Amino acid sequence: MQGILSHIFPFMNTLRSYSASDAKGDLIAGLTVGVMLIPQGMAYALIAGLPPEYGLYSALIPLIIYAFLGSSRHLAVGPVALVALLVASAVAPFAQTPEEIISYSILLAMMVGIIQIILGLLRLGFLVNLLSHPVLSGFISAAAIFIGLNQLHHLLGVSSVSGGLHEILYGIALQAGQTNLLTFAIGIGGIALIMSMKKIMPKTPGPVLVVAIGILVLFLSGWQNNGVEIVGAIPSGLPAFIIPTIYQEVVLQLLPMAFAIALVAYMEAIAVAKAIQNKAKNYVIDPNQELIAIGASNLGGSFFQSFPGTGSFSRTAVTYQSGGKTTFAGFFAVAVIALTLLFLTPVFYYLPNAILAAIIMTAVFGLIEFDQFKRLWKLGHYDRYLFLATFAGTLFLGIKEGILLGVIFSVVMLVYRSARPNHSVLGRIPGTNIYRNINRYETEQDPGILVFRFDAPLHFANAEYFHDEVEKLTRLYPETTCLILDLNGVNDIDATGLETLREITDELNNRSITVLLTEVKAPVRDLLKKDAPAKQDWKFYMTIKDAIREIKPESKVDSEDLAIRMDQ
Repeated sequence: MQGILSHIFPFMNTLRSYSASDAKGDLIAGLTVGVMLIPQGMAYALIAGLPPEYGLYSALIPLIIYAFLGSSRHLAVGPVALVALLVASAVAPFAQTPEEIISYSILLAMMVGIIQIILGLLRLGFLVNLLSHPVLSGFISAAAIFIGLNQLHHLLGVSSVSGGLHEILYGIALQAGQTNLLTFAIGIGGIALIMSMKKIMPKTPGPVLVVAIGILVLFLSGWQNNGVEIVGAIPSGLPAFIIPTIYQEVVLQLLPMAFAIALVAYMEAIAVAKAIQNKAKNYVIDPNQELIAIGASNLGGSFFQSFPGTGSFSRTAVTYQSGGKTTFAGFFAVAVIALTLLFLTPVFYYLPNAILAAIIMTAVFGLIEFDQFKRLWKLGHYDRYLFLATFAGTLFLGIKEGILLGVIFSVVMLVYRSARPNHSVLGRIPGTNIYRNINRYETEQDPGILVFRFDAPLHFANAEYFHDEVEKLTRLYPETTCLILDLNGVNDIDATGLETLREITDELNNRSITVLLTEVKAPVRDLLKKDAPAKQDWKFYMTIKDAIREIKPESKVDSEDLAIRMDQ
């Protein structure tokens, strides 16, 4: 019973060995992350189209729930830029009023949480593989640019512009003459200071310092009277318990994006959790438990006015670097946020929106994966086109369209590769019994013997292709009297594959060509035996050289090698 509880609530294992040293590390890390979360949470709420206090609400309950359920000791959950952008993209098309934006965003958190919990309970974490790394990389890079461009109007003090990359740039260009120079100076100054702090004092939370300076400058100067937009009044107090309002038609409209957010959020969280775990090396990440923990965080947070969140790259790294030892660091971070909501919200009245834009733009710049694209292009693999398609689709068509395009392209390429797998004709490297691709190595072939290797499971999607390639090769080598099929790469076979293999064998036997099978995996061999009609006697051999000795004893195969026939 205790083992089951420890699996459901991983913090119980931590509690047994928790020490004063651990508490000290968690305290420092939690306070640091809590201070970071204040400007980040407010900024990311802005991305989602919500009032800034909702970013702070989203940093409370989710952190507490994850502390009890998460298997990572360092993952810092809460609002993040990418998920905030997805929330805005999901809600904005049909939310007509600010109240609807808030209500639908909270409902979306509930839906995302339920989806993640179900996926975790069903152990379906592997579904994130639908988002291949090049697709996710292209999407994140484009989303980072998109997020940055969406903050330009705050940086320039002009009206917001929606749409794709070209529409935003065009709309901003039309308003260039209306730029508020004070707002622009504040925003650029904020960006410069944050970037300088990263280089000069990397351990100092630059965004916190910039927020403090921005508030002080506006308080003393009164520039808000000259058109500089400020955050204004933020309601004080902790978020109330409210059951999200469920609208059936809204749920149906949100469902596709809820599923996409669930997968993207999980992938972002598991990526950073594993990266930090590899550094710490004193605990193990359970992917399906992470799905449940993050899902429960989103679900629980939705009852306290949170929008969807996930693990943060920057805050998780800070937790680890600041000496955090366990998930209990989240409690200290929550204490900082709670105290801020209870007593310090008036302080943020004079915070310029341009400063929040500066924080967002500097944060997302690091998400643009220049090096990843260079690597993919250098490899020359088709993955680079998946990256480009997702990148361009996200920038020019939109967030939903971009990620959908990436998933579709990934699935299409997976099906294509499965339907057109690698295959080769093999020959013997002179002086050895090693067989390799004749197009890559200098080889020799025994007259009349054709060795063909197929490097994929044989199933309905590629069975006809397999048949056609074998037929083509036997016509290309008309002197062939024996075809050896090297099935080492065939780790599975379905009914269509079995039927195709039998058809090929019958057709070639009618042309006086013997078919032998080598290196057949046991599960495939069992299926072939079960499916074989009484008149068909499959001939299985351990290796290619064993098959050749059976057909041609005088061949150059080492005479001391024993042929092992496995057709019993």
